[in-house]
Amino acid sequence: MTITATTEATTSTTSPPTAAAPDGGAVAAPALSGLPEVPCPRELSTCDARELTRVFFERLRSLEEGTREYQYVRGTLIEMNISLVNFAARPFRDRPGGPENEDIVQVGIIGLIKAIDRYDPERNTQFTTLAVPYITGEIKRHFRDTTWAVRVPRRLQEQRLLLAKATEELTSETDHAPTPAELAAHLGLTEDEVREGLIAANGYSTQSLDAPHQGESDGTGTPAGARPARSLADTVGGVDPALEAVEDRHALAPLLAGLDERSTRILELRFGQEMTQAEIGEAVGLSQMHVSRLLNRTLETLREEMLHD
Repeated sequence: MTITATTEATTSTTSPPTAAAPDGGAVAAPALSGLPEVPCPRELSTCDARELTRVFFERLRSLEEGTREYQYVRGTLIEMNISLVNFAARPFRDRPGGPENEDIVQVGIIGLIKAIDRYDPERNTQFTTLAVPYITGEIKRHFRDTTWAVRVPRRLQEQRLLLAKATEELTSETDHAPTPAELAAHLGLTEDEVREGLIAANGYSTQSLDAPHQGESDGTGTPAGARPARSLADTVGGVDPALEAVEDRHALAPLLAGLDERSTRILELRFGQEMTQAEIGEAVGLSQMHVSRLLNRTLETLREEMLHD
């Protein structure tokens, strides 16, 4: 998964970089001298994580970006503050139609990483004050971009939320569903903008035509629960009789193009203008019997060629 790969690439091992000692052993890299070693950053208490976060941010400012030491300190900051992601992601878990919980956490970690990269300790603000809005915003953005069944512009996605809230408020005040004009007046929009938003809202969720659908009544008095469930497609519209003839028309078109001019003319008068055989005879200068024979022969030829194909 792309999100997981991004997170794994950004976090680093919790073991600090080391340098070779004169006696052949290993010591912490000089740039990390005096920095507490944190073997299990995710298991820290909230109080310890807050205090160590401050210490690690102070050291991060003195390190050159891209170095192993920088990556270690930055990765440890991410690991120490995963609890913030779990906290911010809690209200979004198990939303209908939403992503899996693990996906929500991964998206929240991206927000945490952005907060770490933008945090400035000199502003004397708690890191959590910046991090939680970043994490929440990233999760909300993910929901907004991925839970729509049909892709619509961001402006209309946000407008759907405004319309939903306004509809709820006006319904509670007036005891009836608000009209587009009432919504427009309430939100300071034009009626066209409201209608556009309402239409776009239809793309937020869809239902499969194969989904079970149980009608209220079939007119026979049989209880709804006693009837076999039908799919939604069974209740939508009906079969268009002309639809079955589409393929026949496509197959017939090249055959008609190959007829001689007189046969084409007789067919056009008979089926296009619905003239009788006698009227056709007068129009083309033939007897009614001759027209009948030509018409029958032409139709038989077309029928055989279509069946053969």
